[in-house]
Amino acid sequence: MIESFADSWPLFHTSYLAGWTLAFVLALVGIWLVARDQIFLGVAVAQASTLGVAAALWAGGLGAAGAMLRGDWATSALAVLASVATALFTVLRRSGAESSEAITGWVFLAAASAPTLLLARDPHGLEKVHQLLFSTLIGATTADLVVLGALAAATAALAARFHGPLRLLALDPEAADAVGLRSRLWHAALAVWLGLAVGLSIRISGTLYTFGCLVLPALAAKHFVREVRTLLFAAPALGVAAAVVGSVLANHADTPPAHTTVAVLCLAVAATWLAPARRR
Repeated sequence: MIESFADSWPLFHTSYLAGWTLAFVLALVGIWLVARDQIFLGVAVAQASTLGVAAALWAGGLGAAGAMLRGDWATSALAVLASVATALFTVLRRSGAESSEAITGWVFLAAASAPTLLLARDPHGLEKVHQLLFSTLIGATTADLVVLGALAAATAALAARFHGPLRLLALDPEAADAVGLRSRLWHAALAVWLGLAVGLSIRISGTLYTFGCLVLPALAAKHFVREVRTLLFAAPALGVAAAVVGSVLANHADTPPAHTTVAVLCLAVAATWLAPARRR
């Protein structure tokens, strides 16, 4: 199995490394979604990012003026813009009659239905959206890997620099306000970072892999660690380990690596549920 994986490395190493880097970034960012019980926000933002890609493809089909929007970087830019806008809207909305879950559910359903309506007469664009929903890591480029590497380095550096305020925000936003942290501004910054990570991930890995790596590593790791500080190391480590195992198993069984990795993470979460002694 390992020998077969090593043989595939020259051909698919860019895709493997991109998937592992994404697992690290998304697992680290997803800690705050899990800590604040906002897991469904992750899939809503991911779906909104898919809508951004669909909007770029739709605009690109309107004529010569919009043709440039069908390029990879243009679709990535609109994916990031859509995911950032969705995260900010959901996190920073004023208190009203609707609950946060209701708003998030509305965002998800609206973003899930709109791409098919926009691209109903564009078979090529609709196929691209279906590929995003299916999820695949095959096709990542060296340029994608460079961008993801920079994002991973920046995410790790920011988490290390501001781990104290981030832990307080995750555990007790009211206490953060009491000590003058201006939690609303911090939540806006986290929403932007969430949208950036998800928006860049969607085009490369698809919805399933993005959402899975965003929430499953933290869900599994939180059962074995007592502090958010430790979770900052445990969740990304688990995400990368699952991505590596998923890549090896996918190569051996000839299955999609994104789906295999998510299945490995789901098994890890299920194992924590079955463990006799869980540490919350």
